[in-house]
Amino acid sequence: MTLTWNGKRFDWLNVAYFAGIHAGALLAPWTFSWSALGVFFFLYWLSASVGICLAYHRLLTHRGFRIPKPLEYFFTVCGNLASEGGAISWVGMHRMHHTLSDRPGKDLHTPKDGFWWSHMGWIVCKFEFDRREMEARYAPELVADPVHRVLNRIHVVPNILVGLALYAWGGWSFVVWGTFLRLVVVLHGTWLVNSAAHTFGYRTYDTPEGSTNCWWVGLIAWGEGWHNNHHAFQRSARHGHAWWEIDATWAIIRGLRTVGLATDVQLLPKGAERFRLDRPDLGPVAADPAA
Repeated sequence: MTLTWNGKRFDWLNVAYFAGIHAGALLAPWTFSWSALGVFFFLYWLSASVGICLAYHRLLTHRGFRIPKPLEYFFTVCGNLASEGGAISWVGMHRMHHTLSDRPGKDLHTPKDGFWWSHMGWIVCKFEFDRREMEARYAPELVADPVHRVLNRIHVVPNILVGLALYAWGGWSFVVWGTFLRLVVVLHGTWLVNSAAHTFGYRTYDTPEGSTNCWWVGLIAWGEGWHNNHHAFQRSARHGHAWWEIDATWAIIRGLRTVGLATDVQLLPKGAERFRLDRPDLGPVAADPAA
């Protein structure tokens, strides 16, 4: 008998991998140290905020700003540390999500196919499509970049090297907190954007899919929880539109812009408020100090 979820067969290699990460994270209470906690938070920020939110998502997927190529490649390696695959595959699948968003059977991770499916079920199942064809269609500029092709092929290497370095530096305490526990938090933070930020929260804009702004996902996922804002203005490098919608990743981008490393930064178009739903309780759109 073949086990399936939503008609898809399980990818048992992925099941074993993610089960192993979660099992390793359970050792955290017995391996705690303050230095391990510091390693956890630093690598959490580096891999999730800098790597996934800034590099994979706002830079490579949506081209919300530009940075020098060497810095782009370094930030891409930071994204490799999140264990969410290579940048070319990630960008291709995310652009496909925006094209087919919340269409059951089309969008790979819509909650309309089930909350837990959208959260992580789709990750541990096999899909019947040609990944290279998908990448060529949705991420052609990255496929054409030889450095990104190499980074996409070796995306597992940075985590292995960091894991070895952590063991040499701080033993199993650093490995458990800096690799296993960190990856559990980073992965679920990303997955919550697909599940919770299409289910819970409020809607500021009348977009054609079910995206929402979910404050607690915004905190866990470094600003990615303001997902309805993002779907309304996909190229904007800033996801928090109200002054109280905390967007930690935008703070990094703004800092890069201040020192001249980030250019062509995309923000909300003038008059963006006219596209909002009738929600006076949300207050005005926050002004950009450099706009």
